[in-house]
Amino acid sequence: MIVCYAQGGGLGHLTRIRAYLHTVHGDAPATIVSASPFAADPRVAGPHRVVGGAVSDVLRELRASTLVVDAFPGGIDGELRVPDGVRTVLLARSLRNYSAEPVRFDQVWTVEELGATQQASLSEISGNVAPLELTDPPASPSAPLAPGTWLIPHAGPMSEIEELIAYARECATLENHTPRLLVASPLKPPADVDHIDVYPVWPLFAHADRVISAAGFNIVRQMRPWRPKHRMLPFPRRWDDQFTRATRARACP
Repeated sequence: MIVCYAQGGGLGHLTRIRAYLHTVHGDAPATIVSASPFAADPRVAGPHRVVGGAVSDVLRELRASTLVVDAFPGGIDGELRVPDGVRTVLLARSLRNYSAEPVRFDQVWTVEELGATQQASLSEISGNVAPLELTDPPASPSAPLAPGTWLIPHAGPMSEIEELIAYARECATLENHTPRLLVASPLKPPADVDHIDVYPVWPLFAHADRVISAAGFNIVRQMRPWRPKHRMLPFPRRWDDQFTRATRARACP
């Protein structure tokens, strides 16, 4: 039995865990421990069961053989405890200002470029550190977007969606375009902007003239094939350095 730790209030941890389970385990059923409000959406969890509570209790109850930890090597608040005999795997994305005491891992997968300090710290908690390219589970083909559509995918909060809409309008003015703005989100944007609630949203990226987004891990990874039409507005996060990620992405051809 595989148990996955995907704590955090946003959608990113769950999307990354889904991609990992597809890439490494062929979508074998797993139990995901998460308190995210998005975990209740069956489109997000897919074939996997989502539970709350302490991950150590879940591991014991299910007699799990493997624990996959997303991002935080000691847990989001340093609460991570692992019973003996459980194989441990860490999905390591870029972290800043994270200081919780980590557990040791049998395998660390680095899923994006990391800073030198973080890379060195991972070698101290695992003898096996290697890069892993994630692939999302297949999704139903999306209906083509109308020509001239600029897509704004963001799960929230609404204040950030409004900032992205304003940024899209600024970009449109600078590029001398008059696009149709389409927000893809569980939240409804202002009435003067079109809206869809779709998950996963990445099948729409190929059809959009531009994609205006934050610089979270998943969107930057998923937009790699269409980098020239990606416009990023990084937001401050407690541990995720979206500004460095955006700088690195913009430097790639």
